[in-house]
Amino acid sequence: MYLISSIPTLNKVLKKTLFGFTSIFDWADFFYPSTLNISPLVEELLSPVEDTDNLKRIELGLHEALVNSVQHGNSGDPRKELRVRRVLTPNWFIWQIQDQGDGLPEMNRKGELPERLDAENGRGLFLIYQCFDDIRWSRKGNRLQLACRREVNSYGEDNHNPLFHV
Repeated sequence: MYLISSIPTLNKVLKKTLFGFTSIFDWADFFYPSTLNISPLVEELLSPVEDTDNLKRIELGLHEALVNSVQHGNSGDPRKELRVRRVLTPNWFIWQIQDQGDGLPEMNRKGELPERLDAENGRGLFLIYQCFDDIRWSRKGNRLQLACRREVNSYGEDNHNPLFHV
């Protein structure tokens, strides 16, 4: 079954079944124009997050990652687009953000504050690294995977139970 989003600027495809069985893993692909008007996208990406204690932290991290993709990855080019995949598992919320840029060199993928705190750039990656439990980069450096542990999985069980870790 495929669902298409009602948000006009957002193309979303959600696959809920696999080989005739309902999956405990859900994913959605979002294609969004490379623009700084990302509030509708952030809102849609966060729609399944029930953990209100961490919602603002996750929202800040997603916002920073998307702004970086638009400004640095796609060089602010409105002809380019962002691709975001949201994956939901019993234990994790995962977002993969991909731009059409050349990628961030590995030596620049650190989540550290810049030496000069009044510098115009350099705090975004630090904030992103503070907001998520796990961060991974593609080899090319133009796709960033951000993950947060879910407090309680869809079965109502604590995620600290090792039988349910993904």
